[in-house]
Amino acid sequence: MPADPTVLVPDDGQQPDAPPKPPQESADPHPVARRSAGASLRPLVLRLHFYAGLLIAPFLLVAATTGLLYAGSYQVEKYVYADELRVPVGEDKAELPLARQVAAARKAHPEGTISAVRPSPEEGATTRVLLSGVPGVDPDHTLAVFVNPYTAEVCGALEQYGASGALPLRTWIDGLHRDLHLGEPGRLYSELAASWLWVIAGGGLVLWFGRRRSRRKLRGTKGGRRTLALHGSVGAWAAAGLFFLSATGLTWSTYAGQSISDLREAVNQTTPTVSASVTPGGAAGAGSGGEHSGHGAASGGAGEGAGARVGSGGGAGRDGADVGLDAVLKSARDQGLSNPVEIVPPADEASAYVVKQVQRSWPEKQDSVAVDPTSGQVTDVLRFDDYPVLAKLSRWGIDAHSGSLFGLANQIALAALAVCLILLIVLGYRMWWRRGRGNSFGRPMARGAWQDVPAYVLVPALAVIVVLGYFMPLLGIPLAVFLGVDIVLGEIAYRRGKRTYA
Repeated sequence: MPADPTVLVPDDGQQPDAPPKPPQESADPHPVARRSAGASLRPLVLRLHFYAGLLIAPFLLVAATTGLLYAGSYQVEKYVYADELRVPVGEDKAELPLARQVAAARKAHPEGTISAVRPSPEEGATTRVLLSGVPGVDPDHTLAVFVNPYTAEVCGALEQYGASGALPLRTWIDGLHRDLHLGEPGRLYSELAASWLWVIAGGGLVLWFGRRRSRRKLRGTKGGRRTLALHGSVGAWAAAGLFFLSATGLTWSTYAGQSISDLREAVNQTTPTVSASVTPGGAAGAGSGGEHSGHGAASGGAGEGAGARVGSGGGAGRDGADVGLDAVLKSARDQGLSNPVEIVPPADEASAYVVKQVQRSWPEKQDSVAVDPTSGQVTDVLRFDDYPVLAKLSRWGIDAHSGSLFGLANQIALAALAVCLILLIVLGYRMWWRRGRGNSFGRPMARGAWQDVPAYVLVPALAVIVVLGYFMPLLGIPLAVFLGVDIVLGEIAYRRGKRTYA
């Protein structure tokens, strides 16, 4: 919300395009003393809301537009890649052994190593064999080979990214939203937007509900007052969603995200991982079975040479034959791991297979088990129910932000929020433009509002700002720069006799 409604239509009834009325002499020689703390804060919040919205809105506009595209990419992906994702269901609906499907994928694509296998999650869906280290594929991505589970026919191969299994179209849009395809430097744009979104939304909400009820009405208004009312109404209704997007977006950010990770680690609320280690004799390593407080060892991710021992049971193991993918999958099924799942091969000869659920829609399926490759016995189990509270909240928040937690309904809600944010920005700039007509262009609120704030309110507020700025540098640094520039410009104006301090 780049500009507050009160910037356009003051409460004294002055028309939006008219020049400001000259100040009237006050009969009270000490009017400030009569003002409440809330009333004295209002001009300061208004000025912050005005400038923050004006300067940060371009970043928010980019984030909202790319976020709108991403919200729709899930459904578009299903149509664009239908040939790879879906196959006719066999007459007897019997799937071939997983090992045979993987063998077909490797025959068609012998390059790279197997980093994971995602068996067909439902009738008519293909199996994905994920290959890492494939020439020409981004090192952070994998090559997904799609196999018909009924015939073992290879249906195609596409580059895949992330735990959600994003294919090229969604991956490209995701990169555009996250960092504008500029790499790490580009992530600063999205962190800047997320850091300031809650400030702008919160300031607008405070200002809107601080106005008289009669000035919030949209019906019966026109011109500038209608723009004001629409801006405020949309902002008030969308505020909760904007707060959510800001908070969850920060969890992915570079600097604020690291602060969040450090905090979770300090309070022992990090996301646990199943232990994939087994002893040389094949016995389970630490953390077997029920207690999961010690989870945090290697999760069985693909490493150097991972996948070399994936097969049907005839490959050479540590002390004997590898039981194979089908036996590993059966062991996981016996532990209650239903579809969709991903099987990660052992990283080395001292590691186990890791089978983990990968469903990010409600209800979440995030259980995982480790399976000894020589015996097929489950050596460790980690249930999502045992995750720490903050780990669960982080998982739910990220999945809701990305549009997968509640499926299509989630994606529609995100698209609506993106449209609301775009509308707020457009309306805000319109108010800013109209405010400057016939006078100074885009005239802001007067300086010196902070001098009217009581010390018992101002000092704690400044302390909170300093703390937040430390943990969210892309909030603190721009705010400090803005204050510095504003003070300098104000001093210059004062010395030229164009402004007097309150």
